[in-house]
Amino acid sequence: MCGIFGHLGPLDRDLARRCLNTMAHRGPDGWGLWQGEGITLGHRRLSILDLSENGKQPMSYADGRYWITFNGEIYNFLEIRAELVTKGHHFRSESDTEVILAAYAQWGADCLLRFNGMWSFAIWDTVERTLFLARDRFGKKPLFYAELPDGGFAFASEMKALLPLLPAAAPDRALIKGMTLRSSFAYEATEQCLVTGIKRLKAGHHGLVKNGRLASRLWWNTLDHLPSVPARYEEQVEMLRSLLLDACRLRMRSDVTIGTALSGGLDSSTIFSMLAHINREHHGEARLADDWQHAIVASFPGTPLDEAAFAQQVARHAGSEAQVLEVDPRRYLSELPRMLYLYEDLTVTSPLPFMALYARIKQAGVTVTLDGHAADELFGGYSTDWAYALLDAGLDMAQIRQVLDVYDGGMPEGTAQFRRPASRLGSYARRLGATVAKHALGMHSNLGPEYTGHARWRELDHLSRALFWQTHSFVLPTILRSYDRYGMAASVEIRMPFLDWRVATFAFALPWHSKIRNGFSKAIIRDAAAPFMPHDIAYRRTKIGFNSPIVDWMRGPLRSYFMDTLGSAAFNNCDLVDAPRARRLVEQVVNDPGATFKSGEQAWWSVLPYLWSDALFNGGGSRGRPVPEPDRQAALV
Repeated sequence: MCGIFGHLGPLDRDLARRCLNTMAHRGPDGWGLWQGEGITLGHRRLSILDLSENGKQPMSYADGRYWITFNGEIYNFLEIRAELVTKGHHFRSESDTEVILAAYAQWGADCLLRFNGMWSFAIWDTVERTLFLARDRFGKKPLFYAELPDGGFAFASEMKALLPLLPAAAPDRALIKGMTLRSSFAYEATEQCLVTGIKRLKAGHHGLVKNGRLASRLWWNTLDHLPSVPARYEEQVEMLRSLLLDACRLRMRSDVTIGTALSGGLDSSTIFSMLAHINREHHGEARLADDWQHAIVASFPGTPLDEAAFAQQVARHAGSEAQVLEVDPRRYLSELPRMLYLYEDLTVTSPLPFMALYARIKQAGVTVTLDGHAADELFGGYSTDWAYALLDAGLDMAQIRQVLDVYDGGMPEGTAQFRRPASRLGSYARRLGATVAKHALGMHSNLGPEYTGHARWRELDHLSRALFWQTHSFVLPTILRSYDRYGMAASVEIRMPFLDWRVATFAFALPWHSKIRNGFSKAIIRDAAAPFMPHDIAYRRTKIGFNSPIVDWMRGPLRSYFMDTLGSAAFNNCDLVDAPRARRLVEQVVNDPGATFKSGEQAWWSVLPYLWSDALFNGGGSRGRPVPEPDRQAALV
């Protein structure tokens, strides 16, 4: 995983290096610049596969016809490489980067369908003088671009790398002021960005740049690839188990140490437990990491979010010992402006615990993690998902009772942030009514006709449609953006076995009752993973999730920080925020012992545009803390 940059048109080398080095955190192991006639490609390297000089980028192939700068990993590169060798291709390196180049030379844009991985890359064809850009199926790796006023074109892994080329760039005030906490989830799946003059290449898209303009199109539609699944549930469980194990095995390919950000919840526990099984069954397999057993746990002592004891139980069952990081926000408060600079977007909750966790992971000598993200969106793990399943249950009372049991069993009791509703019936009615209202108001309208007009869409049940929406245009795109930034801030690559395209398409081919079953959410994951992990973890009913305990922090260690911010002239003069409203929301959280998690999120969100713009455009200058990291790396080329 790395940081990439490119520019079409004349570009001063020093300016190119300045753009590239804004992403030094994404690639601390070196950098490279290649300039041809009217083209500049740049790369910040995080060495993971082929640590030698042969793996450096930008890289060329076919006697210099094709040049690439690539961010991500192609996990099945060994299999593709073997096929390409039979077709007469030769390789100088042991990297997946060179496999992409050879595959593009062999199959053109169709090579993307053969890749199992995460990526954003650009390939320059020196003969056709075309620039090909591509992004992975679900948008795990970011790619931003700018069509420049002088007719040029630039792209990068992060927006900040394009800012030196856009002197007039500024916060998109209309977009930011019109964005709510909820709508912020939907915007990540669009071309829109918070900075004027910058767009994003959407997930599952590729395109060619001609005359300084990008013409992109959708190359991946999940609905085109739904597999046939067995009718019997037991066979479905076996199929998912096989797919997940293989997804984990491929993602264990690494020439550096790997580990897991372990929460103690079902999803990350499934991944870590499967790693232990794969290590026993496939030990010694080519390019499979031997050093895999590092489990790092974020702990929030004294808050409802602390799951350290569960995580330690999982680690010991796998033959390891978890390393616990107690997250005290006061230790990291001085780093918050830099964290927001590195995140460079509006984040729905404080990035502090997440970035602190991956910084600890890096300090432990781990460069790659296999984590449990995307399981909730694919298999129905959220507390609202039961309502869609209830629509599918119809008038079948046995199924209705099972669905309602999922909701009752999944909420921790006795906390201010996650309180059980006082009236079971009233809560059901409210949530089911909200669900029906979402359908009536066109919840799926931002998916586009390529999905909702697809023949397979009509075959999906209510729950699967809701999960498809969460995965492609609402929740998951924001999660993917967030964890890319959290990991890259510490130079850690995050891999997600649940987001293997084979697992994802399998999930959408399943009926709703394979996901919500016998009183459990994500039932099929539990049954598939149960042989590898503690039984009480596999079938644990409460769901907490990894989040910032923002309410506890605002009332405690971060109280003075927020009150000082609200009282500052810079905040009150910022036209991106409603200062009186922000003050009211923060004071409500600070002074109300019964403040909910939602209240904390709203208070954070009301202050965030100021903190974000100050960090990204002023370098946190109003607090006197320089943000950009100086470049300490030597050039590779």
